[in-house]
Amino acid sequence: MAGGFESLDSFLDDYLELPVVGKDGVERVYRIEDPAAEDGIKIERITTIAARLAAGGKRPDAPVLDDREELNLYRMCLGAAYEPLMREVKWSVFKHVALTAMFWVTADKETAAEFWQTGQQPGKAQNRAARRAQEKRGTSASAEGSTTRSPASTSGTRAGSRRRGGRGRGRSAT
Repeated sequence: MAGGFESLDSFLDDYLELPVVGKDGVERVYRIEDPAAEDGIKIERITTIAARLAAGGKRPDAPVLDDREELNLYRMCLGAAYEPLMREVKWSVFKHVALTAMFWVTADKETAAEFWQTGQQPGKAQNRAARRAQEKRGTSASAEGSTTRSPASTSGTRAGSRRRGGRGRGRSAT
């Protein structure tokens, strides 16, 4: 340990390994290496622009990336795993792997794992269907019983309370 600092390789993740079932039904583990610094900077720039657009709440008039640029982004994120994945998996799987790698590059392994498992952008609220499915499983906080007793109703049951008249205030119904 030099000057109180640990070696970077003792806590940085140099690669990501993802198990993926290919078109042939065989599961393979794809190793995605940490990208070169220049590619990492480009990935950060692209994702920052996309995040700013999303935070603005309005959809851009034109796609942020055209098809070629999108594939180049995925190529930078996947490195040497890009070509084999492109050949061996379907588009939805390819995109999921690429986005998982992108979250790993731009954030960390935990964020990538969250996306890998849910397919949701980390930190983004679940859609209505996902919330309903979770509620049906009984895991929602509102489904849990409360130990606090609710107060009993007192309307018309208190001893000594005056009976209200019929229609008008203070008038007796005759």
